Amino acid sequence: MADTPTPLARAIRWDTIVGALLLVLLLLSFSFVDGFGNALNLSFLIGNTLPVALIALPMTLLVVSGEIDLSVASTAGLSGAVMGALWNAGMAIETIIPLCLLLGVVCGLVNGLLVTRLGLPSLAVTIGTLAAYRGIAQIVLGSDAVTDFPGQYLDFAAGRIDGTFLPYALPPFLVLLAVAVVALHATPFGRSLFAIGAGEEAARFAGIRVKRQKLYLFTATGLMASATGIFWALHYASARYDNATGLELSVIAAVLLGGVSFDGGRGTLGGALAGVFLLGTLQNVMSLLDVSAQSQIVVTGVLLVVSVLGPRLARRITTARAGRGAAATVPTHAS
Repeated sequence: MADTPTPLARAIRWDTIVGALLLVLLLLSFSFVDGFGNALNLSFLIGNTLPVALIALPMTLLVVSGEIDLSVASTAGLSGAVMGALWNAGMAIETIIPLCLLLGVVCGLVNGLLVTRLGLPSLAVTIGTLAAYRGIAQIVLGSDAVTDFPGQYLDFAAGRIDGTFLPYALPPFLVLLAVAVVALHATPFGRSLFAIGAGEEAARFAGIRVKRQKLYLFTATGLMASATGIFWALHYASARYDNATGLELSVIAAVLLGGVSFDGGRGTLGGALAGVFLLGTLQNVMSLLDVSAQSQIVVTGVLLVVSVLGPRLARRITTARAGRGAAATVPTHAS
């Protein structure tokens, strides 16, 4: 009788594959790409990746539950536009930031109410609010760019911890990451999200407050998108209505690339984060190699397709191996 394959031998975890690809890319980049390993570039890489990573935290939870939010970049742009307009009006930055965060909560709440109370599909709802929020941002600020924010806030968003390549904004992000990991992978709330994504009706019969959980997620996603808009405006020292345009594509591509199932019910924050930094590192390397912006968009689109097909293929291979392993354990009897 053939040896029974171990679970480790049978399993092909897509998030593990993505993590391994990230390590390989980093090793190759440090070895062969000029300028990749210097402190300035590494700080630039992390700082440019943080906006995607920030929104990827709640987006991962949202996609696990079977929903999606395409309006996150427009929410970030609206938050930055309101921030610039209020600053021009003479309001203190300490008052502006909480107001912009509250605006993000409202944007997320609108999405959540349309999905959970009216039963509309999140894809259609957030395509609509994507356009609406961006249009409001343009009305609020017009074509102006606000750049004269207080120096200490600009330094925090774009500066590095003394003697290192690590941005000042990285430690707060790590705190948020730890909270999100615990919430998704170590609490009943997180388990309920996987149950909702796997089967909403079954989750409802199990006593899970499906609509309430989803409303929380949309609200948290709006809040984090607004925080990203504030960070974006300070990091790049410019508040414009078109800030973060296209960011939703990078977020969704990274989350799906990290193995979070578009159908819901599967995924890890570790895999999503690996996808975020794989995509961010690849874009950084392409910039250092003078690859055109249009080509980088093509690569992002290809990775989005791969991120949908890859996990499905990995699960099929895993299932096939498990089937062969089960067949190998069935005893045969001589006639």
